[in-house]
Amino acid sequence: MSLRCPACGGTYGDRWRCRCGSPLRFEDRPLPSAPDPTEAGIDPREGLWAFSDFLPVERRVSLGEGYTPLVDAPMWDAAFKLEYVLPTGSFKDRGATTVISRALEVGADRVIEDSSGNAGAAIATYAARAGTDAEIYVPADVKEAKLRAIRRSGADIVRVEGSRGDVTDACLDAVEAGEGWYASHAWNPAFFAGTATMAYEIAHQRGWSAPDAVVTPLGHGTMFLGAYRGFRQLLDAGWIDRLPKLLAAQATGYAPIATTLHSETDASGDNEAADGIRIREPVQRPAILEAIEESDGDAIAVSESDTEAELDRLHEAGFYTESTCAVAPAALRTYRDRGVIDSDDDVVVPLSGSGLKQ
Repeated sequence: MSLRCPACGGTYGDRWRCRCGSPLRFEDRPLPSAPDPTEAGIDPREGLWAFSDFLPVERRVSLGEGYTPLVDAPMWDAAFKLEYVLPTGSFKDRGATTVISRALEVGADRVIEDSSGNAGAAIATYAARAGTDAEIYVPADVKEAKLRAIRRSGADIVRVEGSRGDVTDACLDAVEAGEGWYASHAWNPAFFAGTATMAYEIAHQRGWSAPDAVVTPLGHGTMFLGAYRGFRQLLDAGWIDRLPKLLAAQATGYAPIATTLHSETDASGDNEAADGIRIREPVQRPAILEAIEESDGDAIAVSESDTEAELDRLHEAGFYTESTCAVAPAALRTYRDRGVIDSDDDVVVPLSGSGLKQ
């Protein structure tokens, strides 16, 4: 399927971003022919590919990803979507299966990605499954558990000194030099098509009812925008009757969206515990702000101390997640305190990555 620029209208067969600099989207958004989800024959044994009617990519590589549990979390008066049980231990597997399938579709024989860890491990693993070469650019201080997963998949690793932005810049230099196809979790629309499947699953698991609110971590917006686009497609298909309120949790010191919305300067310092969302310049900023406006959502920043305290609560309750996951349930408390979420609201919080990778 062709790609279109939402900013200038340019169209392409295959490109990682528009010539005007904007991220691209698929020109057409597939919708199922069934007017009612009960007539669609959704089979959870197909994993996230059970929703292939919504996907602009055909399944070409898979590890059985999808249909993660949705479980009650009484201490939080919410339901947790356990994304950390996916094959490589993070929700990034949703995007990896679709983006590597897209790479095969367009004939790419080598993929390149830049990542703080989870996306790199997912891309490397799915590239290995597909028999495709991969090169992953990572920060020099990336956690060894994530680096080990990338290395054991056979991918080439390039460690870059400096900020997360420096890692992306080095990766883009390689892409522009023609060294591989950019399988980016921040730029590639096929990746977001995969993360949108979380929304389809939540709706199905709830009997085709959207929750009142969904609270997710927010860095580049891979999960947040995926959730928005997934629920938007369900609404457009007539399978749900409203959008949930989409609420974001950023890390203090790395909270450009929360700062834009609230004009607040947080004095609590940088949240280094939430290493997976330490993004100061998300390339999808306009789309993120649009999703917040359309869903009557919001974004706030979570401190390192609140993240670490929430991580302890999660582990003590049996949810063995990595620290970045904890920003979302921590933000849930703040949203309730501020009255953004009512006491009787039905809330879903995805837990994005496994504590085994800490």
